[in-house]
Amino acid sequence: MFNILTNVRGQIVGGLTALLMGGMSVFSFAQAGGHESVLRVIPHADLKNLDPIWTTAYISRNHGYLIYDTLFAMDSDFNVQPQMVDTYTKSDDGMNWSFTLRDGLMWHNGDAVTAADCVASLARWGKRDGMGQALMTAMGSMTAVDDKTFTFELAKPFGLVLESIGKISSNVPFMMPASVAATDAFEQITDFTGSGPFMFSKDDWVPGSTVEYTKFDGYNPRSEPASAAAGGKLALVDKVIWTYFPDQMTAMNALQTGEVDFFESPANDLAPLMSANPDITVEVNDPLGNIGFLRFNHVLPPFDNVEIRRAALMAVKQEDYLAAAVGDQAYWSTCYSVFPCGTPMASDIANDIIQVADTDKAKAALTAAGYDGTPVIIMQPTDIPVLSNFSLVTAQKLREAGFTVEVQAMDWSTLTSRRAKRDPVSEGGWNIFHTWWIGADIMNPTSIAFSGNPDAGWFGWPTDPVSEAARTKFFVAGSLAEQQELSSIVQNQAWTNAFSGHLGQFFSPVAYRNNVKGLIKSPVQFFWNISK
Repeated sequence: MFNILTNVRGQIVGGLTALLMGGMSVFSFAQAGGHESVLRVIPHADLKNLDPIWTTAYISRNHGYLIYDTLFAMDSDFNVQPQMVDTYTKSDDGMNWSFTLRDGLMWHNGDAVTAADCVASLARWGKRDGMGQALMTAMGSMTAVDDKTFTFELAKPFGLVLESIGKISSNVPFMMPASVAATDAFEQITDFTGSGPFMFSKDDWVPGSTVEYTKFDGYNPRSEPASAAAGGKLALVDKVIWTYFPDQMTAMNALQTGEVDFFESPANDLAPLMSANPDITVEVNDPLGNIGFLRFNHVLPPFDNVEIRRAALMAVKQEDYLAAAVGDQAYWSTCYSVFPCGTPMASDIANDIIQVADTDKAKAALTAAGYDGTPVIIMQPTDIPVLSNFSLVTAQKLREAGFTVEVQAMDWSTLTSRRAKRDPVSEGGWNIFHTWWIGADIMNPTSIAFSGNPDAGWFGWPTDPVSEAARTKFFVAGSLAEQQELSSIVQNQAWTNAFSGHLGQFFSPVAYRNNVKGLIKSPVQFFWNISK
């Protein structure tokens, strides 16, 4: 994996100068009288769902990091560091914890952040996130002792307290005012008051077009240097403006001409064109890369039948997906582990199941499973090239195997809303969608991607008590060997129960004009500490 990353970086050309142009933006530099600095960004998707607890969508997570803060945060070495918390203690047996907030923490409305806000935020997050759910199962009580101090009293041992409340990616335990966190975890919030380095300009939000964030002058950053999600979050520009481009060529041209400064997720085949421009830098910013997922809906026909899911997976060949969706092999590698290859929990357990990739065997298995021709509805997000191509490859593979397939085109924001529906297909339901998880999100069984609890699990809702029991034990495992054994159980269940199709490991570059300085190397794209 890391050799691939080295090869990618070795082929990528650094850039030189940039010019800010306001031609197509909703906020122009001239209008600001030349005094405000604006970072103009092409995000990887349209922002439609604004609640990063309600959804795991990465665009909502990135939105959350701009306007919210966290109690703890993961640094570039994947160690958890205090963020909003100043000091904390735990008992020798790990059953009792006390946390004290830093001075000067303030909501965007001017109110002070309190311990009660944090307790309410954790309670809501704990209903949606996989690690949060496990933590809350072990929790006896969470109590706000005073305005700045709150405590955990565990009812049973739990070995990943800080790792849970300091996780770097979806669902991130963002802190919200208690009145906002009181919202049902399965309903979206409507108040976007945060305490992060930027404020969301709701009145200027144009879904399908632009999102604006304004520097929060009341933010009190930590004094430590920035390191991934940890350390000082310095708002070095006055505004961050996301402008959504559904067309990749149009987006690339906007970067080439200087109308925007940063392109978060360009198609890999555009990298050589952008690298040839001496004003643009193209580089891989995520050291772990991404894992492609084909996700079945386990509650609707035909994939409520495990044998039919297995037949579908027999048609999956990672090389075909990665070649079609990513292109240049310098950016991808096959990986037959549900946990990212090269990480401690990676396993080859039951790999023979996922490596079949034989259309004739898939046909035979589908016939034996009694498939009745029920159409398979594949949601295709046409505005995200990798996922759009994944969808088309799956459609072809399943048709060749004997499935009846219907591809329904939509944008990613529509897909992320629709995938939450358990309704029949005739009422807006679905059978397959594709996505990716960043490697940092799925390094071990705690990720909700591996949940076998259909009531509290991730979209697709598989049922697997064996996997759930192993995941529960993982949180209190006493050694790396025990963690690896439990991870192998989860992988075996994921393959034999056909949770998802795993489509390989790939790296996505970012592109930016060279007057953009201070990018943080991280699995997540952050917009603090960036200057122009």
